[in-house]
Amino acid sequence: MSEQTFKYDQLLHQAMIGLVAKVLSKVAEDGLTGEHFFYISFDTTHPGVDMADHLRARYPDEMTIVLQEWFDGLAVLPDRFTVTLNFGNTPEPLVIPFDALKTFVDPSQEFGLAFDAYEKGDGGPGEPTPVAEAPSAPAPTAQTDAEESSGDVVSLDRFRKP
Repeated sequence: MSEQTFKYDQLLHQAMIGLVAKVLSKVAEDGLTGEHFFYISFDTTHPGVDMADHLRARYPDEMTIVLQEWFDGLAVLPDRFTVTLNFGNTPEPLVIPFDALKTFVDPSQEFGLAFDAYEKGDGGPGEPTPVAEAPSAPAPTAQTDAEESSGDVVSLDRFRKP
């Protein structure tokens, strides 16, 4: 009889990705409802991230986007999602693999997920960390990655309880 070992970090990571994919799929079909909006941060160096060169130069390591008032072409695929956002009055398509995600936050519901560094199949450390509550924050005024007016990436630390 072989001994079975569950790799809970991998299972949890897959479940969290599935949750994000399901939420984004629902938004792609029906649009955002109620007060929902999302802050999504991701690793811009991750293989498969596709974005304009000028955005990659501006955000060489990490980027936070906001899905709220204006976004277009949201599509969810098994391993990634695509969306077009407005950056300085210019629509820019983004392709973001789910494995590139760092955080997913819905401040309207005080809900967030934080994805620690994770290597597929390594079975070692890097398990994702669920964030049970994130205090709500005022909605950004522009539909971009929320830093257009200040030039800075939004820090999600302000959504975490001390």
